[in-house]
Amino acid sequence: LHLFSFLDKNSRKSLAKTCHKLLEVFQDPLLWSLLNFHSPAELKKDNFLLGPALKYLSICWYSERVKVCNIEDWMKNNFQKDFCNRHENTVNDFLLEVCNRCPNLLSLTLSGCGHVTDDCILLLLKNCPNLKTLKLENCVRITDQTLEAVTLYGGSLRTLHVDFCRNITQTGLERVREKCPSVMLRADRSANMIPDNKPEKKLMLEKASRKLVQL
Repeated sequence: LHLFSFLDKNSRKSLAKTCHKLLEVFQDPLLWSLLNFHSPAELKKDNFLLGPALKYLSICWYSERVKVCNIEDWMKNNFQKDFCNRHENTVNDFLLEVCNRCPNLLSLTLSGCGHVTDDCILLLLKNCPNLKTLKLENCVRITDQTLEAVTLYGGSLRTLHVDFCRNITQTGLERVREKCPSVMLRADRSANMIPDNKPEKKLMLEKASRKLVQL
């Protein structure tokens, strides 16, 4: 186990193929308390095990292709939509597996996961009650619903980062500070960014709000 711990996932898998004894080591849950992934494609490989021993999970995608996922859906052309459709549910589906199989998760870091949804994070907070650290960076579909879920189900949470998550608001952040004063909250370049509303939709909402005020 000690020797395996120095190897990456592919090397562990290759070594496990050499004999039954090493396969048993590969399948030992103690080997899989930490998992790091660098692209959605890695989530579909069979070079790791997912189970209750998992404590620390990181999915950080820093490719230039992340920019395509971060474009507002209503602004994407057909090529960009086709690209996103190929992996749109990959991270969400993987996190649902984590919800079902990794109840002892302590830390989750997501970066560049532009298709992760509020519903997915809500389920994770419900099913992983020991979660202490949640770091979301450049996850553009995350909204105030996730912040509300933190106030309801993040009882063990101590660190919350929502950097470059453009669809959260200052109101949502203030609510977290009010309801969860012990949580270390960071939101670099988030609430001041432009959300994903279509311009005409936003204008209609503003007009409706003004009418309500006049009434």
